[in-house]
Amino acid sequence: MANLSSNLLLIAFILYLVAIPFFGGAIRQKKGLAEEKKSFDKWAKIGIVITIIGFIAQLGFFITRWIVAGHAPLSNLFEYTTFFGMCLVASFILIYFIYKTSILGMFVLPIALLIIAYASMFPREISPLIPALQSHWLQIHVSTVALGEAILAVSFGAALIYLVKAIDHTKRSKSTFWLEVIMYSIVSVVGFIAVTSTFAITDYKASYSYIDKNGSENQIEYSMPAVIGPNEWKVIEDGTFEPWVQVPGIINAKKLNTVVWSLVVGLGLYVLIRLILRKRIGAALQPLTKNIKLDLVDEISYRSVLIGFPVFTLGGLVFAMIWAQIAWTRFWGWDPKEVWALITWLFYAAFLHLRLAKGWHGEKSAWLAVIGFAIIMFNLIAVNLVIAGLHSYAG
Repeated sequence: MANLSSNLLLIAFILYLVAIPFFGGAIRQKKGLAEEKKSFDKWAKIGIVITIIGFIAQLGFFITRWIVAGHAPLSNLFEYTTFFGMCLVASFILIYFIYKTSILGMFVLPIALLIIAYASMFPREISPLIPALQSHWLQIHVSTVALGEAILAVSFGAALIYLVKAIDHTKRSKSTFWLEVIMYSIVSVVGFIAVTSTFAITDYKASYSYIDKNGSENQIEYSMPAVIGPNEWKVIEDGTFEPWVQVPGIINAKKLNTVVWSLVVGLGLYVLIRLILRKRIGAALQPLTKNIKLDLVDEISYRSVLIGFPVFTLGGLVFAMIWAQIAWTRFWGWDPKEVWALITWLFYAAFLHLRLAKGWHGEKSAWLAVIGFAIIMFNLIAVNLVIAGLHSYAG
């Protein structure tokens, strides 16, 4: 059944990939008609049907893995991130049926694909739950966090569409610069997938001894050349690549090394894409948004936050504090994950305040949605991979 579970995830990934061009075909078929048109065209119908079948396949992956593991598959980065991707697709399907906006599939589904591909770079073995996770609060807390963040991710997709259309790409400005930073960040995820896969294929291994944050000597094995080395590292085998930079024990050097490799490879891929397109990525995407009404995507972005925020509040704060009290006998402990969950909550609370009380609509609101998603991704990637804390088992 474990093989069936893996195959279902692969099928879902392929179907999501196949669905994207059909949503692109639906955009081309509009020929200037309003996006909120009630009837589906044939391309959109095919695209959404394929997406739904893919979602069912991924749901099958989740259920079969649960059966094999004997517990909800939400206990590590691979399981959480794939579930996050599944929730993102579910949120997209729901919002698509409400707004009938085909271009949302062109922006949200690729994000879901990157998230699932990103998850697949982590160990996929099924292992018993550690004592801290042996609680029904695992599925309650983690699933609501993932669902809340997934709905907020749809807000990011809609905001990205807004910015691609609204920004004047013929001029150099802060807006065009930061939009390209977003595009580079997305390409860097592709860089992570590429570099992790490459060194996995070559079976690269390098071992070092180091002193951890408690002053004890340990060993660590790298799966790619160690540009970033652990605290007071020593090479165990002669001829091993020597790290260029040493970081203190509070930083997870191995995972920071992966982030650095991803950013560097992502930069190379970004430059290559720019050379091929001969224009900014945002400018290359702008023709896809020609028939989009800015007010519509602005509304989708706002309403996604309006729905996602209370869901995240339940999962990321309320349920998290209840479980923390049960597991660690305190509601709050300033653990890095707890701090960034609070930062995320405060940011989206400020988003809603600025939107409702200060009238921040349109481009300002879109930039806020982008920053909010960046905070979510920082929590998922940087905090999980780099900063050591009570949630380090998730890595």
